[in-house]
Amino acid sequence: MGNFFLDNQDIQFLFDYFDLKEIAVVQERFTRNGDADYVPTDPEDAVDNYRCTLEIVGEIAANTIAPNAEQVDLDGNTLNPDGTVTLHPKVQENLDTMAKADLMGFTLPRKYKGLNCPNLVYTMATEIVSRADASFMNMFGLQGIGETINAFANDEIKDEVLPQFAVGDVTGAMVLTEPDAGSDLQAVRLRAHQDEEGNWYLNGVKRFITNGCGHVLLTLARSEPAITDGRGLSLFISERSEKIKVRHLEHKLGIHGSPTCELVYDDAPARLIGERQRGLITYVLALMNGARVGIASQSLGIGEAAYRLARTYAHTRQQFGQPIEEIPPVAEMVTDMRIAVEAARTLTYETSRVCDYENNLLRLIETCPDKLDKDELKQMKKKYRLLKRQNSMLTPMSKYYASEMSIDVSNTAIQVLGGSGYMKDYAAERYMRDARITTIYEGTSQLQIVAAERGVTSGTFTKYIEQFEAMVYEDSLLTELKQRLIDGQQQLAEAIALVKTQPASYLELSGRRLVDAAIALIVGHLMLGQAVINDRKKRVARRFIDKQMPVLKMNCEQILARYTSALDEFELLAGPLPAAD
Repeated sequence: MGNFFLDNQDIQFLFDYFDLKEIAVVQERFTRNGDADYVPTDPEDAVDNYRCTLEIVGEIAANTIAPNAEQVDLDGNTLNPDGTVTLHPKVQENLDTMAKADLMGFTLPRKYKGLNCPNLVYTMATEIVSRADASFMNMFGLQGIGETINAFANDEIKDEVLPQFAVGDVTGAMVLTEPDAGSDLQAVRLRAHQDEEGNWYLNGVKRFITNGCGHVLLTLARSEPAITDGRGLSLFISERSEKIKVRHLEHKLGIHGSPTCELVYDDAPARLIGERQRGLITYVLALMNGARVGIASQSLGIGEAAYRLARTYAHTRQQFGQPIEEIPPVAEMVTDMRIAVEAARTLTYETSRVCDYENNLLRLIETCPDKLDKDELKQMKKKYRLLKRQNSMLTPMSKYYASEMSIDVSNTAIQVLGGSGYMKDYAAERYMRDARITTIYEGTSQLQIVAAERGVTSGTFTKYIEQFEAMVYEDSLLTELKQRLIDGQQQLAEAIALVKTQPASYLELSGRRLVDAAIALIVGHLMLGQAVINDRKKRVARRFIDKQMPVLKMNCEQILARYTSALDEFELLAGPLPAAD
């Protein structure tokens, strides 16, 4: 019997490294328990429960989800003539097994039969599931829909829907994208109108909807036809019915177990979530932030699976009278695969930790304003605003960095396996196909860079990094490595200063280099913190910083050189527009 939590030393290390007891204090203090069967007696009990929960996830991932993955990938799901979808039997088996283990309400309050786990623990669970089958994560990982309902819907909707999510009776979908409104959600046109009695109905088409055949659909629709931008959009909840049909199942490169649907709404009954006109501006942005961390953790799972396959193959495959892991270029590839996964995991888990602190601080502010003196409340609100800015920077960084990592690592795995990696005899080619979507959905890498670069250039990054630069290390190697990061920060600061003197287009052109440099510094500092208590992490940090600081220097030098030929000479360098076939 395998276990994808217990066999992963790095996840277990980080579980112990982060102060989950501190998170649990607030997480459990303000949860709504109702008549829950289990409530932790203290923070230690809560953390023990988190660990037990991850062990259960790890066991199911290893022994049910992973063995099912290959057949699910080969067969996919079935679109029926009546516009419904039948999930692959093994996908349904995965869902049923997770539901029986009470894992489908991971972050929901116990009042609704949820587990009330912090986002950090949920991120770990999502990675573990994704290692087993990235496509199944797109069902397990959509629990943010329940979180959005819990945060913004009225009590009637919450009491009705959330217990169904928690026990696994229903799955859901975020229904945002349209044929003419992909990344630009302000262009959404699906119509929402009310009858004389105030009932809402939806009409229109949505496309590229992950698990669009789910039971509960959160749909972004235009409730104010006279307002053409994002202010005219509201969020609605509707249930699967004959009024909402799947017109088409997309034929995709990867994640075949996850049904991606084109939906047609024909006067579909719906209920308003929260207030009118806040659908995109407040609710969907909150939903997408959680979803982006989810894609980062999905990417971690793919990267971990690809690394493990390559590591095993390099150890067992004999060429020229030796295992190929003893061939220097192969050894370097495998080494860098492992460090790339750990670097992305470090950033993603830190983002989840900051998210937990932000959410819990908001709980304190909203729940206890009368119990706090004026100065204490003021300081809490100031800290909350700081955490919110940091999270707005770290979330797109994590999604961008982890998803790009998953493509690089899965691609390298195929290279390590050589011809065998290109064949379907091994899972390497599936990992590559599954990884490819991670840089696209929930916002492309380019959009994540645009979101992150604001934090890098506005001072949020500088403020965030100060806490690490103030650290004092007793170990001389860590002190030396920290100084190299400080030197790198000075190089980045010079590049940022130059960018601020240039037209806005130059910031957009330099965004990837700025964000890459900032991520390298953040991950480097985070790794130094881990290295204080783990000797292997000291070596990992050294390898990471040794490789990344020259890249940072190159990126900053290119920014300072003000290369703009991609804009100034686009027609010449990109070549003429190809003639139509």
